[in-house]
Amino acid sequence: MNLTRRTFAATAAGLALTPVSIAAPPAKDPQVAITSGRIRGRARGEVAEFLGIPYGADTRTTRFMAPKAPVNWTGVRDALAYGAASPQGSDAAPAKSEDCLVLNIWTPTLDKSAKKPVLVYIHGGAFSTGSGSSPVTDGAELARRGDVVVLTLNHRLNLFGYMYLGHILSDPRYAVSGNAGQLDLIQALTWVRDNIASFGGDPGCVTVFGQSGGGAKIATLMAMPAAKGLFHRAWTMSGQQVTAQGPRGATNRAAAAIAQMGLTPQALNDATLDELLKGLAAKDPSIANGRVYWGPVLDEASLPVHPFWPEAPAQSKDLPMVMGNTREETGSLIGGSDKSLLGLTWDTLPARLERDMVTDIDVRHVVDVYRQLYPAASPTLIFFRATTAGRSWRGQVIEAEARARQGAPTFVYQLNWPSPKEGGVYGAFHTLDIPLLFRNLDTEDTGDTPAAHSVSSIMSDALIRFARTGNPSGGTLGVWPRYGLANRETMVFDAESKVEADPRRVERELFAKAPYIQPGTY
Repeated sequence: MNLTRRTFAATAAGLALTPVSIAAPPAKDPQVAITSGRIRGRARGEVAEFLGIPYGADTRTTRFMAPKAPVNWTGVRDALAYGAASPQGSDAAPAKSEDCLVLNIWTPTLDKSAKKPVLVYIHGGAFSTGSGSSPVTDGAELARRGDVVVLTLNHRLNLFGYMYLGHILSDPRYAVSGNAGQLDLIQALTWVRDNIASFGGDPGCVTVFGQSGGGAKIATLMAMPAAKGLFHRAWTMSGQQVTAQGPRGATNRAAAAIAQMGLTPQALNDATLDELLKGLAAKDPSIANGRVYWGPVLDEASLPVHPFWPEAPAQSKDLPMVMGNTREETGSLIGGSDKSLLGLTWDTLPARLERDMVTDIDVRHVVDVYRQLYPAASPTLIFFRATTAGRSWRGQVIEAEARARQGAPTFVYQLNWPSPKEGGVYGAFHTLDIPLLFRNLDTEDTGDTPAAHSVSSIMSDALIRFARTGNPSGGTLGVWPRYGLANRETMVFDAESKVEADPRRVERELFAKAPYIQPGTY
């Protein structure tokens, strides 16, 4: 089904969505009253920008506990700079602090009656690293193009957000410690519900979208009772969370981290940041040759069920969802830090696949199948495609199947458009859809070219339509059908985007013969 042929000229001329509704640029010194005080932002052309707004209190006061509402202030607080990110064992910008519950807003209007769709982005970096203040997730261009309100945010990560102490410390306040980072996200969405109208947004039309770990956090939120009703659509990008940690495995990981710190559990709340961060170097007691995995926990308090096992979460059955992956995820996940992969040969490929494919099936059989599927592909490209299909893509397939069985409104995409980086050797790699959706194309990953703008326009406009209506179809993209088990309809984004029935069917069936166990489950 080729439903969407288009050219760059058509994109440039005809894909603009609803025009921005404000008649004049925002005030040079825009100010907004929110529940905790008054803030001052800045104008950026047609968009007003507010950075570093507290949505919760300093988590040093609630370490390993549920977050609290922000402390009120008097006067006008400047919201002109990004806030701190969660501590994560890295000296890279931005600044790191336990006072990290901050968000950023880009909006085309401050009219309280405007009721613009709201897009809340949750950053990746698994559950361990990252922030919502990357230049590639600057929301100004997306807000301008779509006439929508865009938010990014920071929350607690790694041991600060996901170290489970419920079986280690008797204090009931620590029963949710394994999901504190998720509870931060719920606190942020509660703040959006209570405040977003002051930024022109509609609290009844909130879309959460996120890449990699951000998508996994969204999948987890879909199964958390406290999140129900706080968002109305979900769009995940290369981010799946089929199962959470079990409490036994999570307790063992917490014990390993505490031992690495050289502390007793009772000393955790008074420990310094440097003492706590030593725990990030602990070896995982269940995953061979890896550091401790951090992620959500089946704690029976805040997360009573696994996100997508044995079925899709019942509480989110009626929530429209888009989920997608890139065709060569591991082009950056593995290839980004290992240039030796560019020199793979047919002789060296099997041994390297044995190491990185994760799914345990015969690698020589895998190579044979892939060489028949893609006879012109290099050993390097086959490595990226096979490791992608054997690793993260499997979780997306499981989630899509579960939603289809449930009859839930679900749309699936696959990004095939290859990055031009280093001549395209890495393919359509993990994170490539971030700049395309945000329309921030001044990067070597996409290149600021007509081809990149064309794909970016198609993808970002689909996101905007989805945020507005719950359906990404329309424009020159045409009809994007719901995903079903009979045809597995998938939108393939490429130089020519089109709907395909069950793309990569052979790859899917090849790896489906082995069980899927999400890392960190045990």
